[in-house]
Amino acid sequence: MLSRKYFIPLLFLPLLAFNSSNPYSEVGWMSFEQAVTLSKTTERKLFVDVYTDWCGWCKKMDTNTFSETRVAKYLGENFYPIKLDAEQTGDIQFNDHTFKFIEQGRRGYHELAAALLNGKMSYPSVVFLNEKFEIIMVLPGYREADEFLKIAKFVGDDHYLTTSWEDYSIAYDTELTAGE
Repeated sequence: MLSRKYFIPLLFLPLLAFNSSNPYSEVGWMSFEQAVTLSKTTERKLFVDVYTDWCGWCKKMDTNTFSETRVAKYLGENFYPIKLDAEQTGDIQFNDHTFKFIEQGRRGYHELAAALLNGKMSYPSVVFLNEKFEIIMVLPGYREADEFLKIAKFVGDDHYLTTSWEDYSIAYDTELTAGE
């Protein structure tokens, strides 16, 4: 028979197991500099979420898309996921260049965000970069988790190298419905 001092802690074990966190319930966001440093030792594509603090759709994408377990897991396993505030004031060093904040109007913008978005400052926007830090795709606008995962797999699994988006999309949807 268990003594009383062990009885109370044992009652809480199932609760602890139930509340244990899923390592992929959230994206392991990092800074641009951290991702570049990691990429020098272990090459991997980069995924950049370009956002602003005032953007409601950016917050919605954080809540509905990036917090979805399948999305977080896929990004964590296939990319270095980066959060980049398009209005951050701190400098970012990359490829022997210092990207700075540019004051303009009421808010201003960061040069790196402008470079990644080809000057089209729309939020939210996501950017996929290959292992050589070359832009694969810039995708403006809010995306639900299922649609985003489809796009992330198109890039992450290198389908974009050999298959058109249209052909990939048809094959992806066919495979998805066959598995239901």
